[in-house]
Amino acid sequence: MSTKAPATDTPKITPKIDLATAQAAALAYQWEPGILNDRIIVVTGAGEGIGRAIALALAAAGATVVLLGRTQDKLESLYDEIVAAGYPTPAIVPVNLEVAIPAHFEELAGMLDETFGRLDGILHNASILGDITPLDNYGYGTWDSVMQVNLNAAFYLTRAMLPLLRASSDASVLFTSSSVGRKGRAFWGAYAVSKFATEGLVQVLSDELENTTAIRVNSINPGATRTRMRALAYPGEEAMSVTPPEDLAPAYLYLLGPASRGVTGLALNAQA
Repeated sequence: MSTKAPATDTPKITPKIDLATAQAAALAYQWEPGILNDRIIVVTGAGEGIGRAIALALAAAGATVVLLGRTQDKLESLYDEIVAAGYPTPAIVPVNLEVAIPAHFEELAGMLDETFGRLDGILHNASILGDITPLDNYGYGTWDSVMQVNLNAAFYLTRAMLPLLRASSDASVLFTSSSVGRKGRAFWGAYAVSKFATEGLVQVLSDELENTTAIRVNSINPGATRTRMRALAYPGEEAMSVTPPEDLAPAYLYLLGPASRGVTGLALNAQA
């Protein structure tokens, strides 16, 4: 039996919600199992940290999650956990975003089209830190790698998936930002610049789509979170003093689910 969805009618555009209202709703959101039933959502960087925690929460809420990540063993571990819990069976897509090219994502879009016929969401979670150092010391190769993973690959993936997102009656694209992508800070180099560019991508894409589609596009700053990247950036910090990634699930599920209809073009925070 095919899981491919029928073509949808032209969706009704929902009135836009302001930032203060959306931010309050994201932080207060209480989700229930089944709230994302039948949704197909891609998560990049799903093998660990925030990506893993949110992918698991999405599955618990009923979504079929397409797990993108660089390390197959980590993806398989998450796959096994999702299946053992009785959640919808996910898909695994091993991909190294540092060397990925547009053709890889076009191929993936074809596979998802054949299987599902649509896509209801993308969480662009994958990022690399690069070096924390003055710009006059910044390595050219490191700069290119950070821009490729944090910005270029996210654009390639989004562009390839737009036809599938348009086939959904309620689609959400969520990009991961950072506090240093909203106010520049010394020594954060390519990471900060890539996040500034991500915010620009959100603004341009949301403005292009909001009056013609039911696709909403937002950014989310996870804030200080207990991840491997955070430990690299702040090696002297006590890890247990930082918010665990699973605690961010309400804001992410709000923005990726039906409760956030009308929320688009906004820069939100996962923590107060």
